[in-house]
This record gives sequence, structure tokens and C-alpha cells, in this order.
Amino acid sequence: MAKAEKSIVRRQPNAIVRYLRETSGELKKVNWPTRREALNLTVIVLVVTLVMSILMGFLDLIFSRLFALIFQIGS
Repeated sequence: MAKAEKSIVRRQPNAIVRYLRETSGELKKVNWPTRREALNLTVIVLVVTLVMSILMGFLDLIFSRLFALIFQIGS
């Protein structure tokens, strides 16, 4: 009877194999962007990055001159 019970029990795949199968299944469900959508989103990210870099550089220039003026007057 013990042999009959053992043959019925199925072995589970190891954790790595199960992880890879589940990951593959989830990636098939993803709604991937088209080439045009990916390009448009990339351009948006680059433009926002450029604008924010210019803004941060300008603010840095303003504050560095302001603090230089404050410390010059205080000395």
C-alpha cells in the first residue's frame, strides 16, 4: 500500500524552475508598448530631464551667488 501511495504523489518542481515558469507566464500577460509609444515616452523623459537639469543649474547659480554675497557682506 505504501508503494501505491508514493506513485500517486507528484513531485513538485524545484523553486527555481517554478519561479521561471511563473515569471514567464506573467511576462506574457504584460501589455507591452508599441515602438512608437516607447519612442514618445523616451523623448518625454529626455526633455523633462533636460529642462529639470537647466532649472536646477539656474537655481544653483542663483543660490551660490546669493550666499557668496551674504558671506562677503558679513565679513
